[in-house]
Amino acid sequence: MHFSIPETESRSGDSGGSAYVLRKEYGANVLPAFPPKKLFSLTPAEVEQRREQLEKYMQAVRQDPLLGSSETFNSFLRRAQQETQQVPTEEVSLEVLLSNGQKVLVNVLTSDQTEDVLEAVAAKLDLPDDLIGYFSLFLVREREDGTFSFVRKLQEFELPYVSVTSLRSQEYKIVLRKSYWDSAYDDDVMENRVGLNLLYAQTVSDIERGWILVTKEQHRQLKSLQEKVSKKEFLRLAQTLRHYGYLRFDACVADFPEKDCPVVVSAGNSELSLQLRLPGQQLREGSFRVTRMRCWRVTSSVPLPSGGTSSPGRGRGEVRLELAFEYLMSKDRLQWVTITSPQAIMMSICLQSMVDELMVKKSGGSIRKMLRRRVGGTLIRSDSQQAVKSPPLLESPDASRESMVKLSSKLSAVSLRGIGSPSTDASASDVHGNFAFEGIGDEDL
Repeated sequence: MHFSIPETESRSGDSGGSAYVLRKEYGANVLPAFPPKKLFSLTPAEVEQRREQLEKYMQAVRQDPLLGSSETFNSFLRRAQQETQQVPTEEVSLEVLLSNGQKVLVNVLTSDQTEDVLEAVAAKLDLPDDLIGYFSLFLVREREDGTFSFVRKLQEFELPYVSVTSLRSQEYKIVLRKSYWDSAYDDDVMENRVGLNLLYAQTVSDIERGWILVTKEQHRQLKSLQEKVSKKEFLRLAQTLRHYGYLRFDACVADFPEKDCPVVVSAGNSELSLQLRLPGQQLREGSFRVTRMRCWRVTSSVPLPSGGTSSPGRGRGEVRLELAFEYLMSKDRLQWVTITSPQAIMMSICLQSMVDELMVKKSGGSIRKMLRRRVGGTLIRSDSQQAVKSPPLLESPDASRESMVKLSSKLSAVSLRGIGSPSTDASASDVHGNFAFEGIGDEDL
């Protein structure tokens, strides 16, 4: 992705000028090129093109903690979003959904950023200030059957009203969902009545949509606790279930355990889970622990039409996103695994947030220290969160990497289990190491 900023615009007082200041502060190698803003009014088609460019730009910088903690940078992006959509600052009503479909209507400004909207929702629900940081806002697309496909977690520098209305479709909604991965933090939330209700509603919803794996007996027990309105007991039982608190993505394709393998990816409990159906076997699951991922990156490409060349006048191919991570398969063997999915960026952000949480926990901090706080009207990060760094980005995986070995030996390199079988998660000793990555011994495999 390369966009040029004309010198005449880059020194002006608008978002281009902010880009110039930021490049001076952080360097051109850190800050991607910003989509230029034309001097004249944009046509509807040009507005949509610039919206897409701005979205790609924000995706490119989302995972850089240095930029993410910069109020100058966040202010620059907020102005850019308003300028692109030509949205004046005014008070509006914004609808936010809870996991059970309940609607929360809040009055916000079009210029309010994610944290402002989150605080407004919390105030409307009577959620205490010290629990706000345990939840986040997500942009989702509602399918015809009423289920949600998660597009992304709304970042601090986003303007939720602008983000959802710029898509110009009633399919897109904003949903409130818990933002942490370690279920141990549930205890903090469950102490409060509103927090308990939010967790309960999310868990019931996840079970109903099949995100949490439940046996018939467990389902019977959960149903009994629901009828008794025993919410805490219900959650305690749910915490023992496979994929509790996970975020599930749409069906996609991976090159593991073999090329073009249809999989369903879920993120949670410091791992990526890939569910797949082996030839002649039941549904199986492979688990990739974040502590064994040396690094990862998201790449995009536009597949060429059949024949290998594009011809003038033909439409652009759909952009294909891939999440590739280098995984420690055995003590001395690293291997790239690639997932092809439109939600690859969302998967990457989930990985980063799991690493952040592990690193804060390893340093002896608490999740409360990861929350952003207002000081003099400005959002700042705590020292413990600023210390968390993103993993290094490597070049794209080598297309000529060694061919796949036998399926059985390939699967033996990861934690593999049948759906519904007892959990065989790695022990808590996995949660440590530089950037949350650690070497493993043969006894761990």
